[in-house]
Amino acid sequence: MGKLVTIYGGSGFVGRYIARRMAKDGWRVRVAVRRPNDALFVRPYGVPGQVEPVLCNIRDDASVRAVMTGADAVINCVGILNRSGKNTFDSVQAQGAARVARIATELAVPHLVQMSAIGADPASDSEYARSKAEGEAAVLAAYPTAVILRPSVIFGTEDQFFNRFAGMSTLSPVLPVVGADTRFQPVYVDDVAQAAVLAANGQAAPGVYELGGPDVASFRELMQKMLAVVQRRRLIVNVPFFVARLMGGAFDLLQTLTVGLFENKTLTRDQVRNLARDNVVADGAMGFAQLGITPTSIDSVLPEYLWRYRPSGQYAAIKNSAKNLKKA
Repeated sequence: MGKLVTIYGGSGFVGRYIARRMAKDGWRVRVAVRRPNDALFVRPYGVPGQVEPVLCNIRDDASVRAVMTGADAVINCVGILNRSGKNTFDSVQAQGAARVARIATELAVPHLVQMSAIGADPASDSEYARSKAEGEAAVLAAYPTAVILRPSVIFGTEDQFFNRFAGMSTLSPVLPVVGADTRFQPVYVDDVAQAAVLAANGQAAPGVYELGGPDVASFRELMQKMLAVVQRRRLIVNVPFFVARLMGGAFDLLQTLTVGLFENKTLTRDQVRNLARDNVVADGAMGFAQLGITPTSIDSVLPEYLWRYRPSGQYAAIKNSAKNLKKA
C-alpha cells in the first residue's frame, strides 16, 4: 500500500466503485466528502486503515489542499443534479473542478482525473451542461495532462435512473417520461470506474473520453426494457416539453419559496433542457476502445438489481416455474 489516491466525492454512486477498485489494486484511498460519518461504509473496501473517509468541502481551498497533500493521484467525482443553497452548479462543477486542478498542479500530483458528462457545452442553455464544460476548460487550463471522462447516463445497483422509474412502476399504471424520443447510451458504473482507475494509474493518454455502453436507445425504449425486467405492464406516456417546463418551474419555485426545506428531486427546468438533447457518444470521440475496455450491456446487468420491483420480488422465478408445472 505505497501509493495514495484522493477521491473527491468518493462515497457517491461512481466514486464508491472507483474507491473499491483502487483499494483492490493496493492503493491507500482517501474518500473526501462533506459528511465522513455518512461514508463509513467505504472502509471495508480494503484492509483496516486502507480506505478512510475524510472531511472536505470542495468550495474551500484549505479543505481541498489538506486532503490532497501527499497524493499520487486525484480523482474528482463531485457533481450535482440540482442546486441547493451554496452548492450551485457554478460553485461545485465549475469553480470546484478548477480548484482541484489548480491545487493538484501546485502540489505536483502526478495524475488527475475529472469526471464530467456527455453533453458538456459552454454554449448550452442548461446550467448543468454549461458548468460541466466550464469545469473541463478550467481543469485543462491548470492541468493540461488531465484525463476527463464524460459518461452518458450511468446505470448500476444504486443508480437513480432505472431504480427511480422501476419504483414508479410499482405505484401507478402510467409511467410519465419527458423526452421519450431522446436517445441515451447507458454505461455501467463499474466500467466508468475501471476507466478512472486506468487514468489514475497513468495508463490512459491525456484528453477527453466519452463513455457510452454498447446499447443506444430512446428513453421510451429504455423504459420498455426496464418494464420487461420488472415484469410489469405500464402505459408509457410522453410528457410534452412545454408541460415539463411548467412542472419543473413550479417545483423550482417551491424549493425557492421554502428556502430549501423542499428539495426539488422530482424535475427541474434545467433537467428538462437536458432531456431535449440526445445523450450519446459523439462521432470520432475517444472512448472505451482507446482504453481497452469492453463496455457492459444493459441486459446483462438490469435483472441483477431490478428484480426487487417485480410483483413477486425474489420469488418471481419460482412462481413462474410453479405455473409451468400446473400447466403440465
